[in-house]
Amino acid sequence: MTPTEYNQAVDQHADGIYRFALKHLRDEDLAKDVVQESFARLWTRLDQVEGAKAKSYLFTTAHHVMVDEVRKGGRSTRMEDHHDNLRTTSQSQPDLKEVLDAALATLPAVQRSVVLLRDLEGYAYEEIAELTGLNLAQVKVYIYRGRTALKEYIGQLDLVL
Repeated sequence: MTPTEYNQAVDQHADGIYRFALKHLRDEDLAKDVVQESFARLWTRLDQVEGAKAKSYLFTTAHHVMVDEVRKGGRSTRMEDHHDNLRTTSQSQPDLKEVLDAALATLPAVQRSVVLLRDLEGYAYEEIAELTGLNLAQVKVYIYRGRTALKEYIGQLDLVL
């Protein structure tokens, strides 16, 4: 890969990786860090990655960086997570985006990743398998289970009304 191809990869894929990371992590700063780390790792391997495979490499790297962040985050907790009752809101009805984000937060990291790659980014099952290192059957099962869990979560009337 040449530096020109690298710059093209930045232009073409940075927004997609950011959206993927933001939906997964629900933290803008962490999502930006994931994007930066993914491109930094690509830069260090310019001679090993083909220009045509840059997108696959970037999303695979972003997935691995996010898994590391989730594992690291599991060892520490945010103060806001323990003090939800201190937050106030002026909305009487929940926002659909907030409900969906809360539903996604209930999914295990792997399910969340494959559902986001499929439904948000539009990847094919085979591409998701390649990006995540899972086999095709696992990808299909995780997507099915993730969608079922989302459907059950959102289907509860008290969350939507």
